[in-house]
Amino acid sequence: SSGINAEYGGLRARKGSSNHAGSIPVLVDCATLTVERFKVMQQELQSGDKKEEQPLAYFLEAPVSGSKVPAQQGQLIFLVAGNQGAHQICSKDFDVMGKKTCYFGEEIGQGTRMKLVVNMIMGTQLAALAEGVALCEGIGCDPNTLREVLNLGAMASPMVSGKSAAMINGDFDAHFPLKHAQKDMRFALGLGDQMAVSLPVSSAANQLMIVARGPPLNLDEKDFSAVVQAARPTTALQRAKQQ
Repeated sequence: SSGINAEYGGLRARKGSSNHAGSIPVLVDCATLTVERFKVMQQELQSGDKKEEQPLAYFLEAPVSGSKVPAQQGQLIFLVAGNQGAHQICSKDFDVMGKKTCYFGEEIGQGTRMKLVVNMIMGTQLAALAEGVALCEGIGCDPNTLREVLNLGAMASPMVSGKSAAMINGDFDAHFPLKHAQKDMRFALGLGDQMAVSLPVSSAANQLMIVARGPPLNLDEKDFSAVVQAARPTTALQRAKQQ
């Protein structure tokens, strides 16, 4: 229990009031980790107080879809799995912080698996957008016109609109740091390996993020839209000169 308290000191704990949870605290982790990590955490919490034959705490994994602005606006999407009674206790809190809670049942890992799929799609879409902006600049077209066309068509989305503007303007203040985006891509690709699902497009997007994270760009702490720097021809030329 000391390891859990030390390593996950930021986890939210509250007393339960239902027949399922009683007076046992509920711990909710909203990070995006591996399925294996969350299962280890659940096992440690379940081992709990052996004298009283009850867990140290009931555990919910609740990774969120949404970054800085959705969090500020209470528009997160919670992807929850774990003890059903604990989920019922925390549902009102999720409603305050988010616009939707998806509950995947009591099996720890299902919320995380869904989050990794979501972030893999997002990262791959962003990498394609970065390459599109870089190619548009390379052929001498105004990338702002590209952004306008995208926003008027079937690919319009808040991410395409916001991240294309960030790429064009070079505004890479972190809403979702590149190092975290690439970490989620890596976890998703690992999940694909486990399930024998081939993910070649997402793998290519992950490689572009790795280039952006490494020298000479070193964009770890920048927003993940900064991956465009790895796609721009001038950046590639600079890399070649340094090799």
